[in-house]
This record gives sequence, structure tokens and C-alpha cells, in this order.
Amino acid sequence: MSANEIKVPAPTARKVILTCAQPTGALHLGNYLGAVQNWRRMQDDYECYFGVVDMHAITMPQEPAKLRAATLEMIAWYLACGLDPAKAHVFIQSHVIGHAELAWVLGCLSSIGQLERMTQYKDKSAKQESIGTGILIYPVLMAADILLYNADAVPIGADQKQHLELARDLAEKFNRTYSPTFNIPEPFIAKTGARIASLANPEKKMSKSDEDPSGTLYLSDPPATLRKKIMSAVTDSGSEVRAGEDKPGVTNLLHILSTLSGRSLPELENEFAGKGYGAFKSAVADTVVGALEPVQKKYAELMANKDHLQNVIKAGGDAAQKTAYKTLAKVYRKVGFVERMR
Repeated sequence: MSANEIKVPAPTARKVILTCAQPTGALHLGNYLGAVQNWRRMQDDYECYFGVVDMHAITMPQEPAKLRAATLEMIAWYLACGLDPAKAHVFIQSHVIGHAELAWVLGCLSSIGQLERMTQYKDKSAKQESIGTGILIYPVLMAADILLYNADAVPIGADQKQHLELARDLAEKFNRTYSPTFNIPEPFIAKTGARIASLANPEKKMSKSDEDPSGTLYLSDPPATLRKKIMSAVTDSGSEVRAGEDKPGVTNLLHILSTLSGRSLPELENEFAGKGYGAFKSAVADTVVGALEPVQKKYAELMANKDHLQNVIKAGGDAAQKTAYKTLAKVYRKVGFVERMR
């Protein structure tokens, strides 16, 4: 199959959604239920750009071969989870000319003080004697990712709100300094989704950076591993299966079961009344394994067909590049750069 055989979405007047993920760390159930499934639903209603941001990844040391492998694997997981290259633009950040170039222009509008106030920079600089420049300018590159495609909205988590605010500030400043150019991106709040907590510590969000791997259900975990983690999940005192602030462990498992099964919390509480934690956890494990089985099967098929993956990346990158060039040409003209003859 050649790149031009990948059917790409035609340009539309729909609002633009941009969301990206770093190829560092494996996707887990929290990513799947809280983010990627919402991205899948967006494809029919918005013009979507789904990027794997490998340029962001190198703000921290990476082993080149592992980064390349992880980037391709992330694309495969995107597709296995339901992102459709016939409906959305799936691309790799470093394949598109414009991200770094726009980041330079926006960086020249930023102040050092503004960037030093970013939470991520403050946290990392407090823990390390020496910190790379990439950590400081990371939010500017993120702003460029968003504004390069003139995104109307960006799905974000609570930890990214400050970065989106910077993107909004820079868009407004560019528009004031030169002339109206960029949309002011809004946070996208999904109508459905779930905040999945760690199985080891239900007071914390499930995370790929969790030091305790037993708390995270990775999409790549074999069924036996998924079952073991769920059956060993922290619960609460007593044996009553119900949701409540005093039962964070059980509540988390109920949310997982509810989200995957489409059944309400009261319905599930009623079903497991008097049955105890063992039967409840077993049902959660069965549901999680059953839900991830087709995803894992599709992922394996995609990884066995690297040519198809490369074609998807090429088609998505080409579509993203067309938009990027248009934005970049407009920006360069407005800031006073001499147009390059083609």
C-alpha cells in the first residue's frame, strides 16, 4: 500500500481540535478511558489533529533507538484504540516543519519571568542542580503545537491548564502586536470520561510514572497481569461494595467497571450487595481483560505491518504540513520576514 492509498479527511469548516502525547511511557487504562476514548468520539464532529510529540520528549535524556521505537508504538496504540486516519490527521511532530519555527517566533514574545513561573519548570529546577533549556521553553513549543493548526479547542488535564493559558496569552499578544492571526484556544471539557486512580494508592491518579507498577493497568499488560493487579488492588475497610469518599479504592474500581460496561454505579452497587470484594474484583478483571483484548489484538496486527503504519504517518504528516505551511507563511509575513521564492 502506498501513502496515497491512505484515505485522508478532506478539509472542512468544522472546528479544529489538537491533542498530543509524548512517546515516553506506555499508555494505561487511565489514558484510554479518560482521554483516548474521548478523542475517538471527537473524530466525527471536529477536524482533529492527533500528534505524537517526539520533540517534547527530548527535553529529558532519551535513548535514540528506544525513542524511535516508542514513537511508532504510540502511533499503533492510537490506531488500535480507535483513532481513524480516514477521519483525523495522525502525525509525528518532528515530521512537520513549523513547530520549532513558530516556537521561535512565539518565544521572542515571551518573557523569562513568564516561563520561570511555569509549574513544571519550578518543580524540576527545584529538584535538579542543572536543568536543560528545553524544560524552560517546553511550554512555548506546546503553544506552537496548538497555534500552528489554529486549534479552536484542546483537550487537557488539570496539569496542563497553565500551559494552555500561556498559549492563549501568546496568541493574544501576537494578534495585538501584528494583527488578528490566531484563534484563542479553549480547553475542551469532554462530556464523558473518567478519572482513573492508582490501584495501589487510590488517592493518586493512575500514572505511567508511578513508582509502583502494580498501581497502573497498562494497555500492553497480558491478561494474567491485568487480573493480578486488579485482584491485588487496594480496597477499604469492611466488605461493602459501594461508592463514597470513605471508600476510595472500591469507588475507583466501580468507576472502571461502570465506564467499561456502561452501567450506573447504583446498578453495580445493587448487583454486588452482600457478595464481598472477591467476586467484585473478579468481575472488574473480567471486564477490563475483555475490553482490552480487541485493542491488544489490533495493536499486534499493526505492529506486524510497519509499512501500513509508515503510510498512515506519511499521510497524516502531509495533511498536517499543508496547514502548518499556511500558518507559518502568514506568521512570517506579519513579523516582517522576506518571502522565500518557490
